[in-house]
Amino acid sequence: MGVIVSHLAVAGLQLDLQAGDNIARISDEVAALKRRMPWVELVVLGELSVFGPSTAAAQALPGEAEGRLQQVARDNQVWFVPGTLFERRGDEVFNTCPVIDPSGAVIARYRKSYPFLPYEAGVRGGDEWVVFDIPGAGRVGVSICYDMWFPETTRTLAWLGAEVIIHPSMTNTIDRDVEIAIARASAAQNQCYFLDICVGGHLGNGRSAVFGPGGEPIYEASSGRDIIALDLDLGHVRRVRERGWHGLGQTLKSFRDGPRSFPPYDGSRSAALDALGPLLKPGRSGA
Repeated sequence: MGVIVSHLAVAGLQLDLQAGDNIARISDEVAALKRRMPWVELVVLGELSVFGPSTAAAQALPGEAEGRLQQVARDNQVWFVPGTLFERRGDEVFNTCPVIDPSGAVIARYRKSYPFLPYEAGVRGGDEWVVFDIPGAGRVGVSICYDMWFPETTRTLAWLGAEVIIHPSMTNTIDRDVEIAIARASAAQNQCYFLDICVGGHLGNGRSAVFGPGGEPIYEASSGRDIIALDLDLGHVRRVRERGWHGLGQTLKSFRDGPRSFPPYDGSRSAALDALGPLLKPGRSGA
């Protein structure tokens, strides 16, 4: 099979944001990026960049805030993944990531599959996967923060053909180093580019990281504002998937051709997992 050559110019904006309406700041940052680097095609922000982490800011989609984000994409002629915002649908709240094309059209909304329970209280998980095609480049999948702790989420996106996975995060806890290790493993296991773009400064630890389809580190940011502009070679992804990274494991082919039945997914309950008890915030040690 011949490898099709294509590239995707992407920029991850690791911004130091405050809780509240950040859309004007985001608009200014995207416009400044495009003035400096007009070649960028896709712009990605961290999780909950739009309003911060309070569910009190939840609103219906489509809505006024999303409309302003659509205008940012339209004004700058970019594919735009503006992180996430809390979406209210009736009595339910989701952590939702819009995908906006350069004309300003919302082509998809991905709702975080695994809210960070029990801490992300009152937020429901979504049940649909999102991949989208950028003409002349390739297929992109969307994942959000805690999702990547569940390898099935990333494998599903790869199974759907995603060659690049964009992963908005907002982490302000001591496990950020672990998340970076998971992001690297996700790239290697699924032979894809994995862009984990985290909010920096006041709301997050930063340390956004990008890995290639062999798990190779491409870039890791520090904790503050950073503009991560990259030209991704999607032909490299296709070659790695066809031949293996440096001629080594052809992981996705082995998954395709190997056994498909795994005990955790046959619909039965696990006595070992049931014994762990309910999903609650921990109490005092020994309580």
